[in-house]
Amino acid sequence: MTAYERVQSARANSRRTTSDFIKEIFTQFIEMHGDRRYGDDRAIIAGIGLLGSQPVTVIGIEKGHGAEERHTCNSGSVHPEGYRKALRQMKLAQKFGRPIICFVDTPGACCGIGAEERGQGQAIAENLMEMIGLNVPIISIVIGEGGSGGALALAVADEVWMLENAVYSVIAPEGCASILWKDASLASEASNFLKLTAEDLLSLGIIEKIITEEENFCNALKEHLKKAIKHYIQQPATQLVSSRYDRYRKMGVS
Repeated sequence: MTAYERVQSARANSRRTTSDFIKEIFTQFIEMHGDRRYGDDRAIIAGIGLLGSQPVTVIGIEKGHGAEERHTCNSGSVHPEGYRKALRQMKLAQKFGRPIICFVDTPGACCGIGAEERGQGQAIAENLMEMIGLNVPIISIVIGEGGSGGALALAVADEVWMLENAVYSVIAPEGCASILWKDASLASEASNFLKLTAEDLLSLGIIEKIITEEENFCNALKEHLKKAIKHYIQQPATQLVSSRYDRYRKMGVS
């Protein structure tokens, strides 16, 4: 597949969303709501569940299925209250020693006037700052689109994984083409330059693992998560935080 075909696959209506992964991977999931400041953003699903016998906090961006759900979830474009809801659950996870698993699937954070008035930029920045210092394991998985800061706000983790047909980029190809060449129809060409595929990002050291989207791959993903959580939960908190910080500091260093 070409890079732009991967983009189209990541955006497909038939693609699994966060709610599907939660149903297939976790048991006894209890969803939590609200940011205790403004409201409950349905673009973020957050709660507690069991990964095998291990209690974990699960946070994911939800695009929804069908027109009605997509409208309710704003097609995965998260509002500031959604990021604050996510951060609230992360802090509770730290308090009770629960590992955190995040699912990323967004074209980008909501850029409407209301979101800006309620502090969108600050909400994203607070997540980045807080996540780097959380003393519990964090695994983030890009399951569809990973768009700009809206994706990064749930992807400051010990490891970032991607499904093989997911994409992860600073900007959508159409936006890049519009800025560089004043022509959004050149999105296919822009996709090649953005290095947004899982293979590109693995080679650049931005992600640690590619999950093959074969039949019943959720079973394999579940086992990968169990193994990773078992590994990181044994590490001292200081080592966990230090290694996560170093992971991001070394990016882009030749």
